[in-house]
Amino acid sequence: MTGSAVVAGCEWLEYDYGPALLPQDRPASFTMWRYRDLLPLPDGEVRYPLPIGGTPLLPAPALRRTVAAPRLWLKDETRNPTTSNKDRATALVIEDGLRRGIDTITTASTGNAAISTAFGAAAAGLRAVIFVSLGCRPEKVAMMTQAGAWVFQVPAGYAAATDLSRDAARAFGWLDRNTGANPVTLEAKKTVALEVWEQLGRVVPDVVVAPVGDGPTLVALDKGFDELVRCGLASRRPRLIGVQAEHCQPLVQAWLGTPAAPEELDPAATAADGIAVLRPAIGEAVLDAVRRDGGAMVAVAEDALADAVGTLARRAGVGAEAAGASALAGLEAALAQGLVDRTETVVLLVTGRGKAATGPADPRRVAIVESLDDVSRVLADEGAR
Repeated sequence: MTGSAVVAGCEWLEYDYGPALLPQDRPASFTMWRYRDLLPLPDGEVRYPLPIGGTPLLPAPALRRTVAAPRLWLKDETRNPTTSNKDRATALVIEDGLRRGIDTITTASTGNAAISTAFGAAAAGLRAVIFVSLGCRPEKVAMMTQAGAWVFQVPAGYAAATDLSRDAARAFGWLDRNTGANPVTLEAKKTVALEVWEQLGRVVPDVVVAPVGDGPTLVALDKGFDELVRCGLASRRPRLIGVQAEHCQPLVQAWLGTPAAPEELDPAATAADGIAVLRPAIGEAVLDAVRRDGGAMVAVAEDALADAVGTLARRAGVGAEAAGASALAGLEAALAQGLVDRTETVVLLVTGRGKAATGPADPRRVAIVESLDDVSRVLADEGAR
């Protein structure tokens, strides 16, 4: 790593770019650490214990026939340890923390990033302190506590949970895994782009369609493909199509030039809770990436999300939650709007699969908090500090 730059208000780490930063061999299987020369990772053995990345790029022939898109591919991120792309960011943040001797990691989440953080911390021997809204799905809260995490529910909602998590990281010296806040999370997620390029035979696709909540997944794709260009290994970036749920589409509305008022957005009304974010952490960077690459933002209805979940299962054998399946629903919308041609090479990013807890949350590890004082009191009372 040689420094950093600010792109649309978002910090991008930079490297001494050149073709030698990308491996030349083509292994049958690999992990995210294959790209360590393009990660903020000093020399030395990787200590994070779970295998991350190297997820398959699936041709899904039956789905291709259904959609009438013969060059359609699925990047199946459900193969990661907690069945979502969030595991990439968790792994790199924890690896950094292990090297620095930090024993606690925190994040705010609508669910999947929190589960990833809880399980990743458990595997690495760290403590996880998670902040969620009161509306976070009970089964996801249960999974967090089953992995030993402390879960703090914030009545004021997800944005307030994010603010409190970040405040706690600064006040207590914890690892900050918050998406879009820690630039390391982008570095990890960009490895999806590097994998897609290699899996297509070192070729950049025409279009990548990805779900958008806070925004780092799409921005990281843009950064990954941009770095391939800067390394001299690609001549262009793909067009990026960002997808949001119709009931919670702040960035789609901003893209269309008609910003949505808060009362027009209802995150509780969509099954795609993983992308139901009222205040996207790096929304401006998302819009910048979409504009620069000639892409677009699209919104999809609830019935389209449900259909996409079923279609991925029946026609590709891929189980996905609504947020993960939104890429397929978004492709259908993009095709209908003339944003994508059916003959183009298109990659859909399936970001996650639905999760089922084996029991209720541990009530001893869940508390409602509104301030850092509340956090300190609960952890002190439980002897966790």
